Amino acid sequence: MILALLALGTFGGFMAGLLGVGGGMVLVPFLTMLFAWQKMPADLVVHAAIATSMGMIVFTSLSSMRAHHKKGAVMWSVVYSLVPGIILGGLLAGGVAFRFINTAWLALFFAVFVGYSAMNMLRNKKPKPSRQLPGIAGRTAVGAGIGFISGLVGAGGGFLSVPFMVWCNVSIRNAVATSAALGFPIAVGNSIGYISSGIETVGIQDGMLGYVYWPGLLVLITMSVLLAPVGAKCAHSWPVDRLKRIFACLLFSISAYMLYKSLTAFGVI
Repeated sequence: MILALLALGTFGGFMAGLLGVGGGMVLVPFLTMLFAWQKMPADLVVHAAIATSMGMIVFTSLSSMRAHHKKGAVMWSVVYSLVPGIILGGLLAGGVAFRFINTAWLALFFAVFVGYSAMNMLRNKKPKPSRQLPGIAGRTAVGAGIGFISGLVGAGGGFLSVPFMVWCNVSIRNAVATSAALGFPIAVGNSIGYISSGIETVGIQDGMLGYVYWPGLLVLITMSVLLAPVGAKCAHSWPVDRLKRIFACLLFSISAYMLYKSLTAFGVI
């Protein structure tokens, strides 16, 4: 279990720095398998996987953000304008909506979201040259949407924020760096919601802080914090578009697995 978590933390941290993602979209399916293997109650498995993944992003995003900031690639004005909406959306997802969604629907939502994100990564359609980032009101609304969806699937928001910024003619490297910075408020807002709603819903259980499985979280961040700067360094030298296409194939596989878990929970297969 510890070795598996260390490996996940290594991979999740590297991808967080490389693509500006929190790593949650990669970790959640594998954490779901690990927690089920550990005999965690079935009705907690997916919720705990998502909440624990988000807890890891709190620490990983700080490490990744620091590395990208040293390269001067973070667009701080965009970060500041998106953060209020992101925090609001994250609190609504983690503190309100999360507790009312059962495991089957949660797994299905995650499968659809990951599949959609993979398709977006494969697309190479150029945005209109005149398109720019929206004003403050528009950014607040976009931030709320990113924070809410990220809270439901345990992701750092990179698979929404990066395509959105690229669609608005922000360079891919700046989009990745800015997304890395956005991962921190997303993770903090949602983690607070997961802890509060989890304590209220499931009470106090061994190893659980709300929906967060804290022993697993400690092991994950041991490696993810170390590898995030390595991924950020590679993001400024590797051909990111090619890497994103490869990663999209992995996401399709993850989406298929979570779809299988959802259909199994629904009793379809």
